Amino acid sequence: MTTKLSFDGDWRATVTDDPLHITPRFTGDSVDLARYADVSERERLLADTFGSQHWLWDTPDVFRFAPDSRKLVGAELQLPYVYAAAETSTRLPVMPAVRRGGLRADEVRDFRHEMCTVLCRAPEDTVLTCLRDLDVLDEPLEAGLGIAPDVALLVQHGTVVGWSLTDPARYLTTSFAAPDPAPPVPATRRLLTECLDLVTTPVVDDLVDGEPAALARLQGADKALREQREDRHRAEALLELIATYVEDYGNW
Repeated sequence: MTTKLSFDGDWRATVTDDPLHITPRFTGDSVDLARYADVSERERLLADTFGSQHWLWDTPDVFRFAPDSRKLVGAELQLPYVYAAAETSTRLPVMPAVRRGGLRADEVRDFRHEMCTVLCRAPEDTVLTCLRDLDVLDEPLEAGLGIAPDVALLVQHGTVVGWSLTDPARYLTTSFAAPDPAPPVPATRRLLTECLDLVTTPVVDDLVDGEPAALARLQGADKALREQREDRHRAEALLELIATYVEDYGNW
C-alpha cells in the first residue's frame, strides 16, 4: 500500500501503524468510530479536533484528527441508500487484502470528503461496501486500510474511494450506545437484510409508490422486530432504521 492517501480537495494523510481501537457503532445511517456518548461529547470532539465534518444540511464523511499529533481520532462514515443493481454488483472486484493502520494528517487543515453514493451488499449482508461512484468498479481496488475493527478504507490509485464494514449485524446499535458484546442471533441477521432491502432501491421506490407487496414487507418487518424477544438492543436499532418509512407508509 502507498504510504500516502488522498482525500477530496487534494487533502492528504500518511498511513501509520496505529489503527483506532474503537468498536464501530452501526446505526443503519452511519458507521461511527468515536468514543463520545452523547451530543455534548460529540460537539466537544469536533471543537477539539480538525478535519472534515458536517455543515448544516451537508453530511459528508467525517474524519477528525488531533491537532498536536495530527493522528486520526474518530470518524463517521455515511451509508448511502442507492443500492448497486444486481448486474453491477457482479462487477465487484475481489476485495484487496486489508492492512491494519491509522492516518496522520500531512497538515492541520479542514477539508471536505464527499460521502459515498453507492452501496454494494454481499450475500446475507456479511459485508457492506460503500463506493464513491460506480466508476470505481472499472478498475481494481489496490488496497484496504483497516482503520478500526472490521472497518476498512478502500484505496484506488492512492485515493480513498470508499469503505467497507464486515459483519454489520454485530455492530448494530442505537445512537451513542455501544453495541451489544454478545453475537447477534440469526433472526437479527435476517431482519437486517430485510430492513436494508426496504430502505434501498428498488424496494424503497415501491414503498413510495404504494406497491402492496412492498408495504406488506414493511409491516411484516416492523411486526417481527417488535415481537423479537432476543437481541432487543439490535432490534431497536433496526426499528429506528425503518421508523420513518413505517410512519409514512406503514398504514396504507
